[in-house]
Amino acid sequence: KNAVNILSKNLFVFALAVTAYWFIGYSLMYGDGDNGWLYFGGLFFDPTVSAETITDAGLVPTVDFLFQSAFAGTAATIVSGLVAERIKFGEFVIFALVLTAFIYPIAGSWQWNGGWLSEMGFIDFAGSSIVHSVGAWAGLVGAMLLGPRIGKYVGGKVQAIPGHNMSIATLGALILWIGWYGFNPGSQLAMDQWVPYVAVTTTLGAAGGAIGATVISTITSKKPDLTMIINGILAGLVSVTAGCGNLTLMGSWVAGAVGGIIVVFSVAALDSAGIDDPVGAFSVHGVCGVWGTVVIGLWGYDIQGDGSGLGLLVGGGINQLGIQAVGTAAYAIWTLVTCFIAWKVIGGLFGGIRVTEQEETEGLDIGEHGMEAYAGFSTINN
Repeated sequence: KNAVNILSKNLFVFALAVTAYWFIGYSLMYGDGDNGWLYFGGLFFDPTVSAETITDAGLVPTVDFLFQSAFAGTAATIVSGLVAERIKFGEFVIFALVLTAFIYPIAGSWQWNGGWLSEMGFIDFAGSSIVHSVGAWAGLVGAMLLGPRIGKYVGGKVQAIPGHNMSIATLGALILWIGWYGFNPGSQLAMDQWVPYVAVTTTLGAAGGAIGATVISTITSKKPDLTMIINGILAGLVSVTAGCGNLTLMGSWVAGAVGGIIVVFSVAALDSAGIDDPVGAFSVHGVCGVWGTVVIGLWGYDIQGDGSGLGLLVGGGINQLGIQAVGTAAYAIWTLVTCFIAWKVIGGLFGGIRVTEQEETEGLDIGEHGMEAYAGFSTINN
């Protein structure tokens, strides 16, 4: 009864992200500035493309914009999962615009545009913190302000509300896994010998995550849970995204496996805390985003440099671990504060961000869109 709503949000949000990022987001993320915190290059991304920029070894600006706008869209779709099945469509749209135009790009500039975190030595190769944790923290604030879905907690006990189509969910996981080969290897920003290496570390992280989550969920629930296999794959992918260019093959698999283990316990912990996350988005992208960033300080290497150890466990000392911790904390604090303000302002302007109890009960497909994903479904069930 919410399928049209979910599909609509996740399809439309990419159009929103590209537009907001084109209007001002890219400028705030990759514009001019030397203070390490704020950058700006004017409104509307419209670079001068010459023969030199096309033949030069560097990345063509328009290609970079296209690549980076997909990251902005990813952050917004993470939010969609956390607030699913009870948020107003219009209010979500407005928040997605604010996130992709201002909140995400300003934070991203701190690392990817040579900002203060980059100068400190912080490493986040493809966005475990910058993209995944930012989207997760933003969605967590929304989920907490919304409260749980009707029927999620009965008599103080957690009630499972299973997804209606596990075949589509599995297909989505496979598409994401394939898409990650653009996300992580693409972050090398060049077609060189390290692109296939990053693709392998990404694959091993996903494999480790799937195995870790499946083993633990089987132990805890006595049966292998497909939803945990799916989230384990995604947890493994997120867990190697920051370090896919700075982890050995063994280190990548172990990082993914630990992420898969973490996600199982994190999902249960959020339920116990009364936070309703319908798809486990915070556990996958937030908790594992933090883990994937911190792990570089444990067993990361300067693989593309002199091969020296960065992490505490490989002779790099405690310094890198501290830097990674500072970076993850900075992204958490920034996103929690700015998104709390954004959600509250939007809710105040439009009379709240949650649909009515009647709309939620009959489903957002009817209440928000006036249509069904499956013809006759509402008629049959009413």
